[in-house]
Amino acid sequence: MKNKRLYFIILIIIGVLLLPLIAMQFSTEVNWTLFDFLVAAVLLFSTGFAIEWVLRKVKDKRRRIAICLVLLATLMLIWAELAVGIFD
Repeated sequence: MKNKRLYFIILIIIGVLLLPLIAMQFSTEVNWTLFDFLVAAVLLFSTGFAIEWVLRKVKDKRRRIAICLVLLATLMLIWAELAVGIFD
């Protein structure tokens, strides 16, 4: 069960990374460089592995949900800052 969840997380991350790659083939609006893909991969994989670690180690369901929501909110804030500079 634990390995299936980890494989699912990895597949989701790969799918998310494929979206801009595919979009770049059809539009000039999306223009990611290799550095953009590397930064996105680091952010997504670190968040995914952190969530997997929380799901394995934290036993209380409410704490597990709260920590995962904080991790996802942090990912979204960092992603938005890198994309458009919301804190500027």
